[in-house]
Amino acid sequence: QEDTSCCSVDSGSHGMGSTGRSPQGGAMQLPVLTQPGLGMTTTTVTTITQTGGDWSTGLFDVCADNSTCVMGALLPCCLELSLAHQFGECLWLPLLPGSTFAMRVGIRERFKIRGSICEDWTTVLFCYPLAVCQMVREMKRRMRRQMYTVSTALECS
Repeated sequence: QEDTSCCSVDSGSHGMGSTGRSPQGGAMQLPVLTQPGLGMTTTTVTTITQTGGDWSTGLFDVCADNSTCVMGALLPCCLELSLAHQFGECLWLPLLPGSTFAMRVGIRERFKIRGSICEDWTTVLFCYPLAVCQMVREMKRRMRRQMYTVSTALECS
């Protein structure tokens, strides 16, 4: 970026004589090619997510979230579609064998929840609707606790 607002032209002929001076005798000013500005703006987003500990609600705490409880009791497969979307996966994921187990392990790993793969497998195998409800509640609670800090830095040009 070059600011030529203060440069004068000493050569060339633009109807002002061979010296490039205006008829009044002053130096001819070129137009400004760039406007001065504030510069570039940089935005930084920081995410803080609660991690660690146990599941925030127990497997049988179905009344901890009424809407999740009703959906889990009537249509757990539809609730699992919503869970896949919240988890950032394809909506068709719940149609794949073992996907609920995989999401449960993924949620536990993402949020550093205590447990084991064996516990996840038995929970999904024997308590499928309750497991899906617990995972949805966990995603809601953990994602709600994210905080975003936006800071703006100006770099002058």
